[in-house]
Amino acid sequence: MPQRSTQHATFDIERVYDASPTQVFGAWAGAAAKAKWFGPSEPGSDLALDFQVGGREHFTDKMPDGRVFGYDAHYHEIVPDRRISYAYTVDFDQTRISTSLVTVEITPAGKQTHLRYTEQAAYFDGLDTPADRERGTRAEFKRLDAALSGEFG
Repeated sequence: MPQRSTQHATFDIERVYDASPTQVFGAWAGAAAKAKWFGPSEPGSDLALDFQVGGREHFTDKMPDGRVFGYDAHYHEIVPDRRISYAYTVDFDQTRISTSLVTVEITPAGKQTHLRYTEQAAYFDGLDTPADRERGTRAEFKRLDAALSGEFG
């Protein structure tokens, strides 16, 4: 039997956008908008978004090393233009590597919008690490930044 372990970690990412709270919220809430910055890297991967309290988001993606990455989220709290809270799991080849609770807070800041993303996670059996997760999430946020600045059209 493999060695079992759990590592816990929390991280925050904060951004300020030259966009309205409605635009920032919309980047998370609409399937087409979210696909511009988050989700599978390969066209044709299965992707589903049911953005409502009790709704789910799911996708799988084939990694360069051949492993299959699975993401499943469940939305717990949605306050339009203000807050999103959801829990998600990550699997590689049907082996659970982590589970997380995320809160996205969206706050007007004059003509701009402040976004705070907080992730609290449990990483299982050394198959994922807090540093790797934060690095990957920050890469997603670079794509979100580009989407909100209009780089994706």
